[in-house]
Amino acid sequence: MESTPLFHLAFPVHDLAQSRAFYGDLLGCPEGRSSESWVDFNFFGHQLVAHLAPDETRPAASNAVDGDDVPVRHFGVILSMDQWHALADKLKAAGTRFIIEPHIRFKGLPGEQATMFFLDPSGNALEFKAFGDMAQVFAK
Repeated sequence: MESTPLFHLAFPVHDLAQSRAFYGDLLGCPEGRSSESWVDFNFFGHQLVAHLAPDETRPAASNAVDGDDVPVRHFGVILSMDQWHALADKLKAAGTRFIIEPHIRFKGLPGEQATMFFLDPSGNALEFKAFGDMAQVFAK
């Protein structure tokens, strides 16, 4: 039986210690291999690599999506609704400043989803979302 392919994303950060605290401690992503200039994280089963490249970190442009100003350059995962609520509660308790507060987008429309956006310490935007019905992930 063929396994589901894993996603790999490499992205710039300005401080590896802050990245370890954010991705490892706050988000609970186990650390993999590392060097003085990069660190791997198990990002919900996918390989995320934070590369030390301070000159490459910058704010993302944004586009309007269902009334929100969504950062164009962002990444994240689709969680179960229970996982999404637990993470939202954990982030709120940690004092996370949300770019877009946790809420339901596209209510009553195809693709209805729970979503939230926030920044890592280097300004990389992350979106975590959940669907009450996973068949809606690619709904038109």
